[in-house]
Amino acid sequence: MTATNRQIRLAARPVGEVKPEDWEHRGVPVEEPGPGRFLGRTLAISLDPAMRGWLDDRPSYLPPVGIGEVMRAGSVVEVTASGHPDFQPGDHVVGTFGVQEYVVSDGRGALKVDTSLAPPSTYLGALGMPGMTAYFGLLDVGALKDGETVVVSGAAGAVGTIAGQIAKAKGCRVVGIAGGPQKCAMLTGELGFDAAIDYRADDVRKALREHAPDGIDVYFDNVGGDILDAALTRLAMHARVVVCGAISQYNNATPVQGPSNYLSLLVRRARMEGFVVFDYAKRYAEAAREISGWIGAGRIKVKEHVVRGTVDDFPETFQMLFRGENVGKLVLELA
Repeated sequence: MTATNRQIRLAARPVGEVKPEDWEHRGVPVEEPGPGRFLGRTLAISLDPAMRGWLDDRPSYLPPVGIGEVMRAGSVVEVTASGHPDFQPGDHVVGTFGVQEYVVSDGRGALKVDTSLAPPSTYLGALGMPGMTAYFGLLDVGALKDGETVVVSGAAGAVGTIAGQIAKAKGCRVVGIAGGPQKCAMLTGELGFDAAIDYRADDVRKALREHAPDGIDVYFDNVGGDILDAALTRLAMHARVVVCGAISQYNNATPVQGPSNYLSLLVRRARMEGFVVFDYAKRYAEAAREISGWIGAGRIKVKEHVVRGTVDDFPETFQMLFRGENVGKLVLELA
């Protein structure tokens, strides 16, 4: 009997929040790998806020996922059969393989990983795209200097938890913005942030004045919207605003809300710069080595929210990102 490959495909372009009917659940026969290709069984699938942008048919840093295509996603697979000289059965491989149980790949963009050193989820989080994003966004785009004041929005998410801890490892004062008392307590009590602001309960502008009295040197923005506007009012001279994401705007059915306080950039002689982590691909190994060292030394604690289930659980798990239910990196681990 031929094995079945369960897949999640894009059925329709979402308008606002992604709905169950925007996805198609499909089963197709598992392919044979053939010469120069390998077959992998999916172990873990990455869920990231940026995936929402990939569903919209508009110009971006990647083409949109096409209607009827398997949903794009990073994942870790175990090679089960191979006609590729560089990949053997039993190898564990990370790549952009999509939301499906099995994948056939020619190896392009695939990287072997050692799951005896870290679990698959960590290769999708701290040692994957979120870790790379935090590292290059903070140190290259943000040009972080020792002793500066850093504010991170979306601080309890996959990128935010790593960005804040990197800033602490570099000797900075770090303030995190997150939603809810439990997340804020985790930031200060477990991850070593100097202060945390609960955007749901606190007056964010007032709290920023309290926790960053001399201004913000680096603002690492994962949220956009009103939180970005509040941070712009507290910039120090020559501050850097790192535009990583804007999760508050991703499900908008109306035009994206831009910053109304952007003239603070002029007054404070500051700059705001966006970036895409793929531009740093040639330096990923450098970042992974340093992040691994910090993890080994206990200076970075890995926070992961692992949901165990099947490929068909992807749509509901994906919505956790936009309800603020995950703490750290959200991963769907296949049972």
